[in-house]
Amino acid sequence: MDLRLDGKTALVTGGSRGIGKAIAKAFVESGAEVMITSRKAESCEETANEIGCLWEAGHVGNPEDAERIVGATVERLGGVDILVNNAGTGPYNGPVIDADLPRWNKTFEVNLTAPLVFSQLCWNQHMKENGGVIINIASVGGFGTHPHIGVYDISKAALIHLTKQLGAELGPQARVNVLCPGLVKTDLSRFLWEGDKGDEVAKMYPLERLGEVEDIAAAACWLAADSGQWITGQAIVLDGGGMVKFSE
Repeated sequence: MDLRLDGKTALVTGGSRGIGKAIAKAFVESGAEVMITSRKAESCEETANEIGCLWEAGHVGNPEDAERIVGATVERLGGVDILVNNAGTGPYNGPVIDADLPRWNKTFEVNLTAPLVFSQLCWNQHMKENGGVIINIASVGGFGTHPHIGVYDISKAALIHLTKQLGAELGPQARVNVLCPGLVKTDLSRFLWEGDKGDEVAKMYPLERLGEVEDIAAAACWLAADSGQWITGQAIVLDGGGMVKFSE
């Protein structure tokens, strides 16, 4: 089964670091032409120079920026065959019942509304006529509850359902799937794994290690390539077996 992406174009949001950067790098190495975006131009430029891709800075939660970013991708690459909605945020840490609306709204603006807006733009500007692949990045948190990051997890649960809905709506022209990582060693999740915390979590996973960004990038390549051509509307968990661990 062909895992190459030669001749394909891709847009990766939140692509300057972490999981997004790893996905963009893997796409480039698989033969795709790639555009990355994130808020800071300096970070985008540094990553683009490192991995060999294009960049367009902007805030994914701003619809005007989203339109500019997708437009620049279509203009410079000729289209968007693959969209990866990776950008995410988790500004609130605490019980959901105490969450303030500004941080609740920001979480959903970036984690749910932005993926919808980018999907709409890519669909209308390229995928409706040419086909394509949309890959959302959620979390295993979308399947459960958490004492501290419940707002984030709720937004990811909604993203999982959005994926199912769009998978049903956009076929056969486009495939839409969502990757749901467990604890991956990124800056966004650092407070969950730094120090001894990560070792304790890893011990609870059957595979006895935390995720690396390359684990998620490999799955994204598999979904984007012909190897994923009969998969849509699915939530694929990558968590070292965390969801099937034995109850104590």
